[in-house]
Formats: sequence, structure tokens, C-alpha cells
Amino acid sequence: MSTDYTWHVYLAGEIHSNWRQRIAEGIREHQLPVTLLSPVTDHAASDDVGVDILGPEAEAFWKDHKGARINAIRTRSHLARADVVVVRFGPKYKQWNAAFDAGQAVALGKPLITLHNPEHDHALKEINAAAAATCREPEQVVSVLRYVIIQS
Repeated sequence: MSTDYTWHVYLAGEIHSNWRQRIAEGIREHQLPVTLLSPVTDHAASDDVGVDILGPEAEAFWKDHKGARINAIRTRSHLARADVVVVRFGPKYKQWNAAFDAGQAVALGKPLITLHNPEHDHALKEINAAAAATCREPEQVVSVLRYVIIQS
């Protein structure tokens, strides 16, 4: 395996399960030359960043607006830097931000891997059609990355 290049993989989407840790463990186990990038996964910190830095807001809309704009700096920077983007759609919440990240990745010409359970296949059919791979488990994402990196 060539290790003269470090791949940057952005892990976007759902923040309520351990899928990022499972991918990180697989990357370590296979000693893949990968740097993982992600949004802020502390939900409260992400939601409150705008008012914590720029001051309070009386309306939730403006609180969310401030936070989303600051979080977008990180997201856009990581998407631009990424060699591959993985977007996880979890089973519990509608993740509009994950769909937006997937669309941005495709628009930037980044290879996209989607990760979700079969019950979301219909809802995500257009996003999956734009993806290079659709995985069900984080370990499958690691296998895709391992194949792509080792065969490079």
C-alpha cells in the first residue's frame, strides 16, 4: 500500500450514533492513510455557537441562522478539502443538512458514499443515484475506502 498520500474523508450527517467511531476504528485497524473530517458533533455546541459567539437572539429563527452560518464555514472548508465524502442518514430524524451536504459534495465533484438503512432507499433514491456507493454499515464504508486506497 502506498502511504505517500493521505486521503481526507469527510463524515457528514447523523450525529446520534457511533458510526463515525466505527469507521475510525476500521481505518486504524487496516492502517489506512486517512484523515477523517467532520462537522461539530456536539449537538448543543453546534446549535448554540452563533449566540455563544455573536450574542443572544430573541427568536429561534435568528439563533439558528447565526449558528448555521458559522457551522457552514467548517462544512464548506471540509467539503472542499475532502477526497471522499460519506453521508450518513440515520433512522430517527429527517436530516435535511445531510442531504444538503450530499448535494454540495456532488456539485463539487467529490466521490460520495451514502450510508443508511434500507427503509430510506426510496426517500434517498436521487442522492443514491449520484453516489459512488451506498452502504448499510460503517464497516462497508471502510471496505470501500480500503479497496480504493490499496488499489491506487
